[in-house]
Amino acid sequence: MGKLSHLEPKPVWTYFEEICQVPRPSKKEEKIIQYLLNFAEKQGLEAKTDHVGNVLIKKPATTGMENHKPVVLQSHIDMVCEKNSDTKFNFETDAIRPYVDADWVTAEGTTLGADDGIGIAAQLALLSSNTIEHGPIECLFTIDEETGLTGAFELKEGFFDSRILLNLDSEDEGELFIGCAGGIDTIAELAFSYEDAPQNAFAFKVTVSGLKGGHSGDDIEKGLGNANKILNRYLYEMQRDCEMRLSTIDGGNLRNAIAREASAVCIVPSKYKEQTRIALNILFHDVQMELKNTEPKLRMKLESVDLPAKMIDLTAQRNLINAIYACPHGVISMSQDIKGLVETSTNLASVKMTENHLVVTTSQRSSVESAKDDVANMVEAVFTLTGATVRHSDGYPGWTPNTESEILKITKDSYIRLFDKEPTVRAIHAGLECGLFLEKYPGMDMISFGPTIKGAHSPDERINIETVQKFWDHLIDVLKNIPEV
Repeated sequence: MGKLSHLEPKPVWTYFEEICQVPRPSKKEEKIIQYLLNFAEKQGLEAKTDHVGNVLIKKPATTGMENHKPVVLQSHIDMVCEKNSDTKFNFETDAIRPYVDADWVTAEGTTLGADDGIGIAAQLALLSSNTIEHGPIECLFTIDEETGLTGAFELKEGFFDSRILLNLDSEDEGELFIGCAGGIDTIAELAFSYEDAPQNAFAFKVTVSGLKGGHSGDDIEKGLGNANKILNRYLYEMQRDCEMRLSTIDGGNLRNAIAREASAVCIVPSKYKEQTRIALNILFHDVQMELKNTEPKLRMKLESVDLPAKMIDLTAQRNLINAIYACPHGVISMSQDIKGLVETSTNLASVKMTENHLVVTTSQRSSVESAKDDVANMVEAVFTLTGATVRHSDGYPGWTPNTESEILKITKDSYIRLFDKEPTVRAIHAGLECGLFLEKYPGMDMISFGPTIKGAHSPDERINIETVQKFWDHLIDVLKNIPEV
């Protein structure tokens, strides 16, 4: 503690650093829930939880603003848990280690959790203040946004009273978000059996690393590398040219993160030993050239390993490698209504092994519901051709922009008044919880804004210090200018 205590606005950074000490992986938010309830008790504020763990803390209006419209401020309390392969860290027990790096705050070898810890910190700073002017406010803290939107899905009508919602989960200062994409996950499971590995063969592990990763919505159009796709290019060549057999494969982690690292243990006849290295060097050079502007730290490594006892049966291996090669990844289409907005995309998120299945997880997003279903079907069709069992998640709806929104006008006018420039008003190609809130609370007037965060969902995650001050000033001014009922 204390590494961020000199930063402004001090209350926000103090609470943010305090939150970093509380483990809060998705689906394991018990400690941060208790932290919030303890905070409310210390502040003498009304607080409650619902059946899944969402927390609501209420604060009365400051004197003279009792008749202003109530507002609910919302953030999610879980964080993406990603670390570099050489970092020893347990997200269930260890404290995030934030530090200042020039104009940014980042973490040592792990995700920082500014997504959405900075939203939590702003809420707590507001709830604990005795000087900020505001009408009646409610602070909603939802669980499990990152891996299932569980808190938003399970939220019941009547849990809060406000009909104006400020979502504090955006990552580009100076941009006001009034719409978001819906999403659905598609998971393919391909059964396999083990075969005995041959004797007198060459076994090696091939690893793809050094990629930036990032958010599968916000960053999908940036031309970043996908470790699963890059690794599979090599496996495809080895299978075709060197009689390669696959023993294990492991790539990516989270459904909403672009895969940063992937590896496989392979077996080839000894006569192909040198060719495996030559082929890797050639592919590495090719991919370096393809991604020279976006992935300067890309690494591909081949190292010999002890010969495994088992390998995946050849039919399943071929089906997996062919399906991954054919499976789309990246932008499918751009919006015809909003310039520069990705409309539809898909992310080949992870490739994992269970005892007898190869499991490929993908995530599709679109601001057009029919297009979301179409790309999910596209991915399903690829894996169905291999005989895989394919299932889809329930999915979540998008948030249709309302350019006539009252809170949009208030927030936009506030930004112009404070900073003498117009903010950008746009939709986001990511899954904010707002679409689900709108289902439960029809007619809710919503907007989303926040400071600048880069590299979310990866160990490169960092938050710009200057924009946190602007975000805080903007938030306070918006609350001050909420009209009377």
